[in-house]
Amino acid sequence: MMTTFEALADPTRRRILDLLREQPRLVGELVDLLEMSQPGISKHLRVLREVGLVRVRQDAQRRWYELQTDPLAEIDGWLESYRHLWEVRLDRLDQYLQELQGKDKEHKDG
Repeated sequence: MMTTFEALADPTRRRILDLLREQPRLVGELVDLLEMSQPGISKHLRVLREVGLVRVRQDAQRRWYELQTDPLAEIDGWLESYRHLWEVRLDRLDQYLQELQGKDKEHKDG
């Protein structure tokens, strides 16, 4: 079985999730919006369903696909420990740019 990360690695599946983030959708809507075949979209939806990113809701003869955010929250929690590394680097970059601006201003004033 595929992991959440493996499922998210595919750009088409990410586009599907972006569309489902806006609202639940039918397969036909996704086919039209993504300009792909119905079997192709169904294959991607099956993968997303297997990893828990998508849920299917049956409404009479229609199957609505909805985004499920729990797996994304787990990834966000895991990434949290890495955000600190980026914040430190961005703070250093900001400090460096401020120093450069200060030197540039001194050079122009001098």
